[in-house]
Amino acid sequence: MIKILTVIGARPQIIKAAALSRAITNSFSDKLKEIIVHTGQHYDTNMSEVFFDELNIPRPDYNLNVGSGSHGKQTASMIEGIEEILLKEKPGCIVLYGDTNSTLAGAVAASKINIPVIHIEAGLRSFNKSMPEEVNRIMCDHVSTLLFSPTKTGYRNLIKEGFKENNQAPFSADNPKIFHCGDVMYDNSLYFSEVAEKRTNILAKNELKKNEFILATIHRNNNTDEPERINSLFSALHKIATENKVKIVLPLHPRTAKLLSKNLSSELYSNIKLNKLIQIIEPVSFLEMIALEKNALLVMTDSGGVQKEAFFFKKPCIILRSETEWVELVECGSAKIVDADEKKIIEAFNDFRNAKNLKFADLFGDGKAAEFICNEIIKL
Repeated sequence: MIKILTVIGARPQIIKAAALSRAITNSFSDKLKEIIVHTGQHYDTNMSEVFFDELNIPRPDYNLNVGSGSHGKQTASMIEGIEEILLKEKPGCIVLYGDTNSTLAGAVAASKINIPVIHIEAGLRSFNKSMPEEVNRIMCDHVSTLLFSPTKTGYRNLIKEGFKENNQAPFSADNPKIFHCGDVMYDNSLYFSEVAEKRTNILAKNELKKNEFILATIHRNNNTDEPERINSLFSALHKIATENKVKIVLPLHPRTAKLLSKNLSSELYSNIKLNKLIQIIEPVSFLEMIALEKNALLVMTDSGGVQKEAFFFKKPCIILRSETEWVELVECGSAKIVDADEKKIIEAFNDFRNAKNLKFADLFGDGKAAEFICNEIIKL
């Protein structure tokens, strides 16, 4: 029996981990034993706890409860806590997802004591090192033993950084193996798509009709903290809703909710509150989010995960950032990068509303990425 230690810390990682946990339970329970560590990087009932219930994810064996704080303080606390658990549990490897501070902490803690690092979502690059996430993912990749990229572009990025395609076992941080394996989030979206239709009433509760509303999410620090950017974003939403008589649904991240009244101009804040076509709702569960994505007319977001999920459900996506790790979406024409530029946001909406025959290529695998990853961990 191979013991693996999975580290999660933010809502997207909980969801990603569901795919691997499900594969272990269904197909590898005689070979793999999973120990789950929640760092507590983001933890409240709406943003984390409900996901364990809803997605039937095993409860964490450990919770470090680090909470929020500066990058240095938060990461240091996680490194210390993860190291103690690694020394106690002595797993065969550590499994890390994405690009959060929890990812970085797990990579540092494990690599220092020579426990193999498995990085899922390896090779993704925004080429913007002012983003903490970019630093985290690069650092994790370069101490990993097995690197699983969800896209061909991510795989090519690793090769450009010096990783070799044809390394032979035994694999190690000095002799890593890279894979293009598909996306565990695509696994999840396929699996939970039908479940979402049966187990949520988010559409009826908010009086939403299929393909007649826009789904928007805004949460990144540079969009919420900078008054100029958040005013531009919400001004665009207000104009699109008002001029096109289309409803915009905005599940509001707690961080954004706190900053709206502070950073929006008083006039725009009043307009947003009075606009009946802009429907601000509480954060939604994963199944509710899938139902919204699957039934939206289009999606506007600064979230990397939501960009992909829009693509999974063949919905055009307006990216409220200056770059994206998922360049394939833009290259195939199903997504547009507009940053926080009001004019570009409105133009992108008009382009997509009038577009016909958008293409959604087969970019993210066959829905069995988690099973592939489990097999490779066993080989390691």
